[in-house]
Amino acid sequence: MDASHWCPVSSPLPIPTRVVLLCGPSGSGKSLLAARSGLPVLRLDDFYKEGDDPTLPLVAGSSDIDWDHPGSWDADTAVAAITRLCRTGRTDVPVYDIALSARTGTETVDIGRTPLFIAEGIFAAEIVTRCQELGVLADALCLSRGPVRTFRRRFLRDLKEGRKSVPFLLRRGWRLMREERSIVARQTALGAYACDRDEAMGRLAAAAAGRCASLRTAA
Repeated sequence: MDASHWCPVSSPLPIPTRVVLLCGPSGSGKSLLAARSGLPVLRLDDFYKEGDDPTLPLVAGSSDIDWDHPGSWDADTAVAAITRLCRTGRTDVPVYDIALSARTGTETVDIGRTPLFIAEGIFAAEIVTRCQELGVLADALCLSRGPVRTFRRRFLRDLKEGRKSVPFLLRRGWRLMREERSIVARQTALGAYACDRDEAMGRLAAAAAGRCASLRTAA
């Protein structure tokens, strides 16, 4: 079942704001799409665990930390921040340095009285069900560009930003390119709707206008 058509549900206490969860493989263009939408954005990558956390998962058969595994991310803190934004319009969030694999401080995200904001990151699909149960979900989208295009964009971005060493980026990039279709399949199974940039913008516009996305059933 594709649950990305969910609309605001009834709640004993009205919640003034809803969230659109935006996921997709690393390098698929989530941050750029979120910025172009004109909506407030919560960066879910800031909720990564720190590099010395003993619970961090490793890539099978290597000593590399698997930063693409949901276990490398603090879902509970992310959901708490989303809920506070929806209920109060303001929350404190960590500032995360990917190159250092560490939280370097905190900042306040203030979205005011806006009725909709985007929470984007590769693990956004992991919290679709929880956000729906909390009554704060407007839509959940999985952005997909194709493995080769995503590999190129991801590598050039990570190289420019100095996120990790070049050998690490190449190993990670090759692995993610081979796994991209399964990544998208997992995220859609968790309730996100797979779409390209143009369709995603259309669904964001519909959500911002307070309209429900049309009901879709998986083939």
